Amino acid sequence: MSHSEHARQWVHMGSAAFALLLRALTWWQAAACAAFALAFNAAALPRIGGRRLYRPADVVRGFPLGILLYPLSVLLLILILPSRLDIVAAAWGVLALGDGMATIVGEKAKQNISAFFGRSLPWNADKTVAGTVAFVAFGSLAGVALALWTRSSITPPPPVTFSIVAPIVAAICAALVETIPVRLDDNISVPFAAAAVLWLIALMSLEVWSASKAEVLRTLPWAVAFNTVVAWLGYRARTVSISGAVGGAVVGIVIYAAGGAAAWLFLFIAFLVAMVTSRLGLKRKMLLGIAEERGGRRGAGNAFANCGVAAIAAVCAVASPYASASMIALTAALTAGGSDTVASEIGKAWGRSTFLVTTFSRVKPGTPGAMSLEGTAAGIVAALALAALAAALALTPAGAIVAVVVAATAGALVESVLGATLEPAGILNNDMLNFINTAVAAAVAISIA
Repeated sequence: MSHSEHARQWVHMGSAAFALLLRALTWWQAAACAAFALAFNAAALPRIGGRRLYRPADVVRGFPLGILLYPLSVLLLILILPSRLDIVAAAWGVLALGDGMATIVGEKAKQNISAFFGRSLPWNADKTVAGTVAFVAFGSLAGVALALWTRSSITPPPPVTFSIVAPIVAAICAALVETIPVRLDDNISVPFAAAAVLWLIALMSLEVWSASKAEVLRTLPWAVAFNTVVAWLGYRARTVSISGAVGGAVVGIVIYAAGGAAAWLFLFIAFLVAMVTSRLGLKRKMLLGIAEERGGRRGAGNAFANCGVAAIAAVCAVASPYASASMIALTAALTAGGSDTVASEIGKAWGRSTFLVTTFSRVKPGTPGAMSLEGTAAGIVAALALAALAAALALTPAGAIVAVVVAATAGALVESVLGATLEPAGILNNDMLNFINTAVAAAVAISIA
């Protein structure tokens, strides 16, 4: 590793010392300090650190972007979670030591690629086993330490078990996010992934889980049996790959066991709708070179991207006091995933007026971020049908149908904007866009309903 990279990482990790102040500051004082750090990094730090802080990409743009995104992420987390500065501190620790040590250890491990820990990850040749393990180890250590340090400043103080367990889970999830082969800056993806996990765990209640546990365990064998059979049939029907069968089974088991048979049936129908529309107009899609890869077979990434938010919502339904809101989120997420696939596939098959949502300029079908009048109309119809089905299955009240349709449409719009602007540059990939789509839909549905 170069001397400049060492300098960057030590500045990166050393900045976490400022997280100790979160124990004594109010949220607005913490936000002011983060804003000052942002201004300082923009105006003074490059002059102090000089070229030692520059990566090759920074040399091209003339400025080290990471030193701006770091304090900006901390500032945004403070503004989003003003009453939970312990979550901000823990996410900050995961970013600083987890990401920093992953880079240092990973670079050293590459010098001995024959060893197990020096090997690259199968899905990202730039990341090593050693770097990911270091991320989890040091990120967990820093996250736990800072969560415990700031715990006393929260009213009421979170349970000690939360301050110990939640940062470890957050570090593991953030480490996995960090290995996704995209150009999204780690100073954004890592802290927000860690904070999201910490916030979700903070919603959980041991009392609620204790009351739900018996029913979940009773349903679990049926969930495993049903999803194993469906996954095998899906693989035999060439709708999913091996990884897709495994990933889909895991998601299906969680949704069945936590959300119930009706939630699983809704998941299955949404998936079936997506599969059927993927086969429509296949000849035209193949001629245009925009047919689904692997013959339309879905992989594990697709399963988690489209159904991960729903699985999380199902867990919240049985482990948090917000069961009703969680089921609305589950319904909106699955509706968004299904209707978006319908819109995309119908647009590819029969779209005649495809345009970019950011510029309204005409583009070819299949262009990242493109929308068509035909596809959009089909997506709204699909969203309405799925939302009505969810109400019929008693997953959500009938009054939530409009909220779910609006939410699914909002998620699709956000995905199209990000697809048109960030996907071509490699900052986000299709799976990440699908996850964002379903997450936005879940959040909007809860806000409306």
